Amino acid sequence: MAWFKRKEQGIQTPTSEKKDSPDGLWYKTNQGKIIHMQELRENAYVCPDDEFHVRIGSKEYFEIIFDDNEFTELDENMTSGNPLNFKDSKSYEDRIAASQKKSELKDACRTVYGKINGLDLVVSCMDFSFIGGSMGSVVGEKIARGIDHAIANKMPFMMISKSGGARMMEAGFSLMQMAKTSAKLALLEEAGLPYISLLTDPTTGGVTASYAMLGDINIAEPGALIGFAGPRVIRETIGKDLPKGFQSAEFLQEQGFVDLIVNRRELKRKLTTILKMLQN
Repeated sequence: MAWFKRKEQGIQTPTSEKKDSPDGLWYKTNQGKIIHMQELRENAYVCPDDEFHVRIGSKEYFEIIFDDNEFTELDENMTSGNPLNFKDSKSYEDRIAASQKKSELKDACRTVYGKINGLDLVVSCMDFSFIGGSMGSVVGEKIARGIDHAIANKMPFMMISKSGGARMMEAGFSLMQMAKTSAKLALLEEAGLPYISLLTDPTTGGVTASYAMLGDINIAEPGALIGFAGPRVIRETIGKDLPKGFQSAEFLQEQGFVDLIVNRRELKRKLTTILKMLQN
């Protein structure tokens, strides 16, 4: 006699009582493997199987960098206007509002200050989830004010870049941020304060052509895409095929544009070593 006997046929649980797994519990790697988000978080958002660096935002970088995830944010409520009355399929104001709702961010950059292994540090970090991390007036102003705070309080400054370039909806106002941030970095240099630039995937366009490449030390994450224009545009302009991986962090290190490639799990330790070296 069977030890188990089904008394009722079929699934009896009403649909209304069925429970789904909460969103965001699992992450699928590039190799198709499934990893629990808690494990990924504990591994600094680096896939343990293939060392792939998952794209993360300011929230996660601050969590990795700052002691006990404690920091103070500057100008957190600053938002973009629409000086050019730009409108495509929707108005710029509506696009900003939609991005703010979706990303829960005010714009594509956050500036904070705190301590990293007891050392003071001001950090501006870009968020790709907000209109592709595009550089507009708010991004430039937050970076500029972050540098001002670093100078006033004699702190090192760090920039974490992750951007598709200048924000087309602001046209010339966006391009002005390249000059403004570069000028502020010159003042930081005159004050004798260190500037560390971290280039993450992707760092392109006007961001690459300005503050992203101006660090006293330029650090990149493994495999990051770093460049100005896209490969197709460059290939058609020069009329030649391009070397394999020519816009990767590894290729740029070979050419001298990047000083260090640092695994994200080692980022806090490496930054601490660099800050102690530069400050002494």
